[in-house]
Amino acid sequence: MDRTELTERLRREGVPDALYEIPGVHGVPVQLDAYYVLRPEGDAWPVLLRQRGDDSVIARFGTEAEACRYLYDTLIDVPPPVPGGAERVDRLLADVDEIQRRAEEDFERAPGRDGDSPPDA
Repeated sequence: MDRTELTERLRREGVPDALYEIPGVHGVPVQLDAYYVLRPEGDAWPVLLRQRGDDSVIARFGTEAEACRYLYDTLIDVPPPVPGGAERVDRLLADVDEIQRRAEEDFERAPGRDGDSPPDA
């Protein structure tokens, strides 16, 4: 199995796209706090866990097929997503501009802005 076939198989199995990144084949549409990355490095094929921007190698393989099989097996063992979770993410993504606007308004009204003194601790 190669990276393209891996991506196709994971999609057929219903594995959420946000759980894995395969540079050049599959990007992460919404970056979670943690997701898997399969990327070639010279003659090696590491599988990494990216957590909040930090990469940790969890396994390293000599061939693309071995790395793909490992990542496939790992992701298939992940519990299924919560029903309705994808729809909630889609709604959030559709409202991202409104969410950003509200956050900016809340920030501007926060104590300590515009000469207000912060609340006593």
